[in-house]
Amino acid sequence: MLRVLAVDDEKPLLEELLYLLRSDPRVRSAEGASDATEALRRVTRALESGPDGPDGIDVVFLDIHMAGLTGLDIARLLAGFARPPLIVFVTAHEGFAVQAFDLKAVDYVLKPVRPERLAEAVRRACAQLGRAEEVAAAAAAPTGPPAVVPAPRPTPEAAVTDRGPEQIAVELGGVTRFVAIADIAYVEAQGDYARLHTDEGSHLVRIPLSTLEERWAARGFVRIHRRHLVALARIDELRLDSGTTTVRVGPAELQVSRRHARELRDLLMRHATG
Repeated sequence: MLRVLAVDDEKPLLEELLYLLRSDPRVRSAEGASDATEALRRVTRALESGPDGPDGIDVVFLDIHMAGLTGLDIARLLAGFARPPLIVFVTAHEGFAVQAFDLKAVDYVLKPVRPERLAEAVRRACAQLGRAEEVAAAAAAPTGPPAVVPAPRPTPEAAVTDRGPEQIAVELGGVTRFVAIADIAYVEAQGDYARLHTDEGSHLVRIPLSTLEERWAARGFVRIHRRHLVALARIDELRLDSGTTTVRVGPAELQVSRRHARELRDLLMRHATG
């Protein structure tokens, strides 16, 4: 069972988060901190007491925007410890997801927090903590076969899937939307995430660009750069200038890497004449 510290400088939101965490049977204890200073003091005491000590903390649920140090600052500080607690970010801001997962966050939960979404974050934390304990136990064992760790169950964010043949599910602010793949002009890699660009805006999904490249090849999406996947039919212009190849997709101008340039030109010619 998890020992949890929740950190948020807005008291009503902190109390609601603690209420939801304490209602989860997988959570042994849940305490709150209303600012970064208090949070760091609590975590430092927990680390000093050791993982099995009375003040131990397994997971920190962190808001990002707080007075003084931000949640990202706290996570960076904790990363310097030998055995830091797991981190789950709980925030109203979508735009920090890439930085959060660069800091090895277990999950990134958007406010307003839905109970089922928070329960999924708890599940992920339990799974990761369990794997770490199994690895440690296996390393300490003198003999015997290696432990078999079951693969984690896919989740709506960890394994974004198509809805039938035409749509993809994305989550924003606790609401799941279904975006038509035909409306996506290009996709931009952002760490372990991909940002889907449409005429109306963009959507961040937790899935690597390479996976979308493989999945959407038959739909006319082509890789033009390590950072970009483009719908061939949405390319308005191909330009070669001083050895640099770019394409215009609506208002966006995207660079084409040298190793993809020749193939892209051939595809565009076939598309135009076919």
